[in-house]
Amino acid sequence: MKNDCSHQCAGCNHTEPGAVVTTATPADPTRRSLLSWLLGGGVLASLCSFFYPVIRFLNPPYLSEASVNEVVAGKVQDLKPNSGKIVKFGNKPALLVRVNDTEWKAFSAVCTHLNCTVQYQDTSKQIWCACHNGTYDLNGRVVSGPPPKGLEEFAVRLRGDEVVISRRT
Repeated sequence: MKNDCSHQCAGCNHTEPGAVVTTATPADPTRRSLLSWLLGGGVLASLCSFFYPVIRFLNPPYLSEASVNEVVAGKVQDLKPNSGKIVKFGNKPALLVRVNDTEWKAFSAVCTHLNCTVQYQDTSKQIWCACHNGTYDLNGRVVSGPPPKGLEEFAVRLRGDEVVISRRT
């Protein structure tokens, strides 16, 4: 009697006499998954190395202003009449101007337009911003150019032979 097997059964390993049995071996799954992990990790590391600096640039760290209310700007004899000098006031610059022998002025040296550093011009007796040619008078008010508002003014006192700049209260 002949066995009528259709070879459709699960787990059937019935073979006809004289048939050649071939078995297909699947690709090694551990090697393929290792290569996939390595390739994916390399792509992820590359993307992180590209986007990390961009994210850090777009989100700069918060720097609080140093709580400075008063600073010694130098000696009286260091600054001649009709001259100015930039001094450090906390983490921002300040502009100290000696108008004449007895009059001193001090302002924030940060332009109100684009945060450039301003400087005193002795020829015009004005404070000048080089970024867009903005000028301020010796009261800190805008004379010309694009600055939207005047400079913050500081108080100046003489303490012995030292010039002291402080915030106005």
